[in-house]
Amino acid sequence: MYSIVLALHSWSRWLVLIFGLIAVFRAFSGWQGRKPFVGADNGMGASFVGSMHLQLLLGLILYFGLSPFGVKAFETAGAAVMKDPIGRFWGVEHIAMMVLAVVAAQVGRTLSKKATDPVLKHKKAFTWFVVALVLVLLMIPWGIWNPARPLFRF
Repeated sequence: MYSIVLALHSWSRWLVLIFGLIAVFRAFSGWQGRKPFVGADNGMGASFVGSMHLQLLLGLILYFGLSPFGVKAFETAGAAVMKDPIGRFWGVEHIAMMVLAVVAAQVGRTLSKKATDPVLKHKKAFTWFVVALVLVLLMIPWGIWNPARPLFRF
């Protein structure tokens, strides 16, 4: 079960990145071009936030039930995890920053929906989606820097 959920979590990051980049691009071009906020803008923001929520759900299943890093963090009350850089990344840093990224994406979507001016909708979406995307990009364990971590799990 662990390997299946881990593979789903690994692969769905690409959905987050694709939807996130498109949502940021649409928000930026809408803001700078002073364009109306259309259904495609709303849909792409919803896709980005929805994919973030899916990632969070898969991550929480891993963290609280299947992953040895999450279990270790709870068993040692965090003491041993904080002394180990790899354990600290998985047990504390990765999950904390990703939760903040999901919150930022959700805040951006909510604020952009509540704004009345279309340009302001784009600006709010752009600002918060960029924050979320930067946090995600920083906390993804890229295989580029660590060859033991594959970009694609099979």
